[in-house]
Amino acid sequence: MYAAKFCPEGTLLATPENQSAIATPKGLMQAYLSGSILEAMVTTCDADHNLWVDLPCMKGMIPREEGAIGIAEGELRDIALIARVGKPVCFRVLRIAAGEDGEELAILSRRAVQEECQAQFLSALQPGDIIDARVTHLEPFGAFVDIGCGIASMVPIDAISVSRISHPSDRFTVGQSIRVIIKGTQGKRICLSHKELLGTWEENAALFHIGETTCGIVRSVEKYGVFIELTPNLAGLAELRQPVEVGQRTSVYIKALLPEKLKVKLILVDICEGQSRPAPLRYFYQGDHIDKWVYTPEGSAKYIETVFDGNIEERS
Repeated sequence: MYAAKFCPEGTLLATPENQSAIATPKGLMQAYLSGSILEAMVTTCDADHNLWVDLPCMKGMIPREEGAIGIAEGELRDIALIARVGKPVCFRVLRIAAGEDGEELAILSRRAVQEECQAQFLSALQPGDIIDARVTHLEPFGAFVDIGCGIASMVPIDAISVSRISHPSDRFTVGQSIRVIIKGTQGKRICLSHKELLGTWEENAALFHIGETTCGIVRSVEKYGVFIELTPNLAGLAELRQPVEVGQRTSVYIKALLPEKLKVKLILVDICEGQSRPAPLRYFYQGDHIDKWVYTPEGSAKYIETVFDGNIEERS
């Protein structure tokens, strides 16, 4: 219930209910009386860092202090407000007043929605819970995501997938809807992971067969060979028989699948034209909670697991 209510920003924008509410003064007044959460696009951040939103029926403004949790307290910089221009924001109607020009002006609060999201949804999450998120921006060290009503968290680059990537843009795109797992908390920060949803070694290996030729992406070039990703959670090693670069698409022949050694032996067949782009994600687990995830097959010499007990250190 709460997860559906406190969703990443942009989720409600095009819904008929939201569009109807922001279309008329009557709709806004009904939203005010009911305390409904609405969304609209930010058109301007003025010199005082007030956000102006696109309402079809009247002007709408989110005062600076109502722009986000932490702005009034100085914990969040104004750049967080500037960055919302051209993007959707959630809000609750505080009142409808007369603007300086005498026309109706809707005074809105994004902070109020975020505070309710924090109190009713995020604070109740437990390690192992799986929630929806939306990628907001990408840095070399991780992907920042909206986990509800514009509240940000981050998926570290090493928690995005088992197959190592050079940058989160190898896996995600800004605006992409993904699923994430709660690993625990550090102070006010919610720690996230993602790779556990992308399947175990066996689940991914079952998609391929010895003797077939398939596509892959070069992820690492070493003196002893080249690591080629078949899926986000499965990569294999091929001999370096020709010059290749990280990010190139290849065709590879599957020579062997060795679960006891967690190895896939490949033969590099050819280099494909064009650079790779993030492929659609395949989530093997569709539930809303897991306690433990074991990547390695039974009998493997190496054991890799994630236990969702609030300890954010990975066990292997």
